[in-house]
Amino acid sequence: MKALVYDGPEMLAFRDVADPVPQVGQQLIKVLSVGICGSDMHAFLGHDERRPAPLILGHEAAGEIVGGPRDGERVTVNPLVTCGICQACVSGHDNLCPERLIISMPPREGAFSQYLVMKDDNLVTVPDHVSSDAASLAEPVACGWHTVRLAKAALSGDAKTALVIGGGAIGLGAALSLSAQGVADVTIVEPNALRRDVLNTKCQQTAISPDDLPNDAQFDLVIDGVGYAATRATASAHACPGGVIGHIGLGEGTGGLDVRRMTLQEITFIGTYTYTAQDFRDTAAAIFDGRLGALDWTEERPLSEGGQAFADIRAGRTAAPKIILRP
Repeated sequence: MKALVYDGPEMLAFRDVADPVPQVGQQLIKVLSVGICGSDMHAFLGHDERRPAPLILGHEAAGEIVGGPRDGERVTVNPLVTCGICQACVSGHDNLCPERLIISMPPREGAFSQYLVMKDDNLVTVPDHVSSDAASLAEPVACGWHTVRLAKAALSGDAKTALVIGGGAIGLGAALSLSAQGVADVTIVEPNALRRDVLNTKCQQTAISPDDLPNDAQFDLVIDGVGYAATRATASAHACPGGVIGHIGLGEGTGGLDVRRMTLQEITFIGTYTYTAQDFRDTAAAIFDGRLGALDWTEERPLSEGGQAFADIRAGRTAAPKIILRP
């Protein structure tokens, strides 16, 4: 099969690789749509030691089962594989399983390929009226869905206002999840003018430049979908007293938080990683029934042109919150 292979920092090659072989309890999936994640970009730049070259990246996938009794069934893929038997798994916190492993990390190859294998429990059937592109968004949106659920539960009182930092797919997914979970007043801060325009016009969001965020603006919930010191500084400055910061981004590991203000104002900080299996299913259901909107804000390219897509994202030449590759 053909795959887009990460061969080292800023090196991607579209070439032949061995076909995956499903084991007992797994399905062979023909990949129809697979999104480029920020973590894929980190790996591409050589900033993720968990993803050493050579490796097939990509974990935001939807496709069609090939062979067996489920042949032809369209599915979206939960890429987080867990043990299923530890305390975290049996208590519904499977995203914290000590044996957790997401595809696109060794030894599991990712989905920038024509075919993928995945166990049955990680597959959610996609109804006929939902496109594979929309179905592939279940993974990135589930990150925001999970964060919003935890942040709302930690807040004392109702969440009326929210600030989302970053207007990529993670941030936009968080904004859509906030709306779907009952938070009506949501503002996104996005520095890229091209993307900001798409958020405002095509995605029906309220997106502003960082320079247009008033210094004294306060929000019940703040979701950081970027994870740099500067965005954490913004989060800790704009969470209201008693508010909650949900931190998804993995841009850099340290700096930014105003711990003194957070302590004095009893601001809760929640670091979140991926989503539970139930969060993934709930996100998929919200996609299927239209609660997250049209989800027509993606840009589609052939997998063979994936290298150029990575270059365009890095250079800020693409306005779309998500580029989806089609094998």
